[in-house]
Amino acid sequence: MMDFSNCYPEDPHALNFGAQRGFVKVLKSGFKETLFPDDPFREINKADKPLSKAIKWLQYLVPFFQWLPTYTWKLFISDFFAGLTATSIAVPQAISYAKLADLHPIIGLYTCFVPPIVYAIFGSSRHLSVGPIASASLLISQTISTVVRPEDDPVLYLHLVLTTTFVAGLFQACLGILRLGILVDLLSHSTITGFMGGAAVMLTLQQLKGIFGLKHFAHKTGVITVLKSIWTYRHEIRWQTTVMGLIFLAYLQITKHQRNRNRKLFWLSAMAPMTTVIVGGVFTYLVNGKRHGIQTVGHLSRGINPLSIKDLRFDSTYLAPVLRAGFITGVLSMAEGIAIGRSFAVVENTPHDGNKEMIAFGLMNLCGSITSCYLTTGPFSKTAVNYIAGCKTAMSNLVQAFLVAFTLEFLAPLFGYTPLVVLSAIIISAVLGFLNYAEVVRLYKVDKFDFVICMAGFLGVIFIALDVGLMISVGLSILRALLYVARPDSCKLGKLPELGLYRDAEQYTVSTLPGILIVQLGSPMYFANSNYVKERIMRYIRCEEDSTGVIVEQIILDLSGVTSIDTTSLEGLWETNKIIENNGMQLKFVNPRIEIVEKMMAAKFVSRIGKESFFLTLEDAVKASQIALRKSRASNSEDGIRGTTIHQSAPDSC
Repeated sequence: MMDFSNCYPEDPHALNFGAQRGFVKVLKSGFKETLFPDDPFREINKADKPLSKAIKWLQYLVPFFQWLPTYTWKLFISDFFAGLTATSIAVPQAISYAKLADLHPIIGLYTCFVPPIVYAIFGSSRHLSVGPIASASLLISQTISTVVRPEDDPVLYLHLVLTTTFVAGLFQACLGILRLGILVDLLSHSTITGFMGGAAVMLTLQQLKGIFGLKHFAHKTGVITVLKSIWTYRHEIRWQTTVMGLIFLAYLQITKHQRNRNRKLFWLSAMAPMTTVIVGGVFTYLVNGKRHGIQTVGHLSRGINPLSIKDLRFDSTYLAPVLRAGFITGVLSMAEGIAIGRSFAVVENTPHDGNKEMIAFGLMNLCGSITSCYLTTGPFSKTAVNYIAGCKTAMSNLVQAFLVAFTLEFLAPLFGYTPLVVLSAIIISAVLGFLNYAEVVRLYKVDKFDFVICMAGFLGVIFIALDVGLMISVGLSILRALLYVARPDSCKLGKLPELGLYRDAEQYTVSTLPGILIVQLGSPMYFANSNYVKERIMRYIRCEEDSTGVIVEQIILDLSGVTSIDTTSLEGLWETNKIIENNGMQLKFVNPRIEIVEKMMAAKFVSRIGKESFFLTLEDAVKASQIALRKSRASNSEDGIRGTTIHQSAPDSC
């Protein structure tokens, strides 16, 4: 028979009220679970020699050195072709997204040179391919345009965008260093789904300017404003650009459809953007497109990124919108990039560290901001192409960077002939995939509140603004979390006769003992829910008495699911106990966790209630309650307990 004497000297079945942990130990434990839940230093601690530890630290801080020692020529061949394929989609997308952000197209190409190098060194994902994204590009444009219009002062506008990138990078790096990735979790799946869907609609409407060949267009992004603008300037619509745009868009969509049907044909979709740029540019040059109203990108200068550290502007006049844009786009791009990298890491069972990713994103945006690049993250389309093309490590980002550098040095002027309608077609084709109808339907079926959060973000984006829609959706998500805290989950338990287990009386047909009520609390107890818990327990008592016709004398609280408690809730439990005692009943507690026990003892709660009211298991508490019931009924000259009855709780009665 197993000896429990060392664990529980007095009673092997009693709750352990051993010595309390010291403050330093509790603080250290809480700090570790909050900031280091993944135990990131376990490999470092395994190393015995100082040199081995130093190498482990270097590999931890710079993930590039984790895979470099085992890198082979065979891996490089795979990464080279993956990087080459990713570059074919990176160049046209970079030019398109730069125009979307109201920047000169060359800035988009600059953004595909420096950041990939930084990410290849500091990023933990083996498959993520970095570059600008459509939603952040539009969001930056929308926010910075409130203080300076790009057509009025393009130089100042560019400087503010670079400053926004610097702020976003600094914010991302700080979050990673302080291991505060919990802030990214505020962007729930339903929030991102709604925001990306709304952004897709807005981006599509914005690109109608290029498809129709309009010279004037709305400066705001609201759907009503955009549609009014199209109607107002309908006389500017050029049928030549419209036909050209629809043909290219149809081609891009057909190649994507073929890729989805047969993954071996991924190269069709990957090469399609570059093909449209080349064909569109050649066609425009041959037919003298400007004479037919086909607008082009314009002159692109040769040369790699110039330094822009002197261009950062922190004037108080512009600081508020810059900080707002930096914070929102920083969180959004970081959440999207981490989620995409994690999804591919799960498929391939490769390393992925969210906090390292934050640092990597932060460093590449900090470096990018001083080398004429704007906000960068991991776009899904490029990453998917990179993965399908056979990428094995982050070396593919280095390949992409040097191929883009070659393009900047020798081929950049050729892209000046690219028609704007082609860029609009590329953007529309890329963002249509953000409209995830199936996921919205699934949200509606699974969780109506998640559906409301999703639709709030979607409608807020298309009818008000990108940042407003995102904040509305995040606000509803936080409200929901607060409701979970303020109204914690609880249930009445009964016993499954065949198994001897105690389970939810609403979910199973269980046996309950007349006069005994078992309530399970399933979440932390704080000041926000203290009064609710008290009222809920009293309502359970009234409900039990009404449904069984038997007076409840013993109440058992199962605290197994209560992970933490504050002083307000302790006082609330004491008040609940006093009310129960004044009504001739007894309250018992089952299996409180170590943190709960420590606080109860420190607050003298245990000494006031009595250790005899605490039990390790529900079975022990039920037996003690049965004994107490017999004594109570014997003192009232009544027979013993009348036995167990089967009772199915009415779902709406409590």
